[in-house]
This record gives sequence, C-alpha cells and structure tokens, in this order.
Amino acid sequence: MSLCYVDSPVGRLALEADHDAVTSVRWAGDGERARARDTSSTPVLKEAVKQLDRYFARKLKRFDLPLAARGTDFQKSVWKMMCEIPFGGTATYGGMAMALGSGPRAVGMACGRNPIPIIVPCHRVLGSGGKEGGFSGGKGLPTKRQLLAIEGVVLL
Repeated sequence: MSLCYVDSPVGRLALEADHDAVTSVRWAGDGERARARDTSSTPVLKEAVKQLDRYFARKLKRFDLPLAARGTDFQKSVWKMMCEIPFGGTATYGGMAMALGSGPRAVGMACGRNPIPIIVPCHRVLGSGGKEGGFSGGKGLPTKRQLLAIEGVVLL
C-alpha cells in the first residue's frame, strides 16, 4: 500500500493505492503526518493529486484514474453509477435505487461506505426533493455542500 497526503479546500486528504490503482480517499486525522504531500508516492497517487488539484481549481470535470474499491457487488454497482453522474449534476437515492432494483436506504448505505469519495462522487447523490441527504466525509453536510458548490450546485 502507498499513501500520500494533500491539503484541499475541504481539508487534509489521505490517498491510498495498491499497486497501480487508487483504493481510498479519506479525511486525514489530526495526528497524521504534518507534511501536505508525500513525495515518495507512486505514479498513480501523483496523478490522483494532480487531478484533485485540477478538480478543486474547477479545471477538471471528470476523473480518469484506475480505481480498486473494495466492497460488495451491490456497493460496486452503486459506486459505478455515481461515477456516471456528471460534474455539476445530481441524482437521488430513490432514482438510483429504482434503476438498480433496490431501495433508497440500501443506496444510501452504499454511498456512506464509498471508500473513494470526491473521485467517486457520492456528494452528488441527494435525497428526494433535492434534500441534502447525508455525507460521511470531512465535516459531514457542510463538506457535501462545499463540494457541490465547487461544481456550481447550490442547494436551497
């Protein structure tokens, strides 16, 4: 496993990769390394940092990275569907559930277990009627609103 850190507008992120694929993006804890970036990271992590920098600068609308998220087949189907939501767009738990022949709660649980947030854009999934729903990363819903605002989506 390789690891690097990056400071972002939504907090310090820890990026992890196995071999040539990103496996995790998480918010780093207070006690983790003080350096913003680990220069010994692998080529895939260097590319992930580069793409995240471009995303936060509003210059990248779609990530193009090899991903290797660990989860159930159902979770992977939800995560794949999230990757199809375009930059600046949103979907609902209910709409995704209907497309997958499942229930909104199951989709919400899969969103909450997404190991690669931001790159796999779980922040683009909303509750019915455009309600925020939930968000397990960063500072929760304020972080979700911040990510959506980067993409030009303003929740009422």
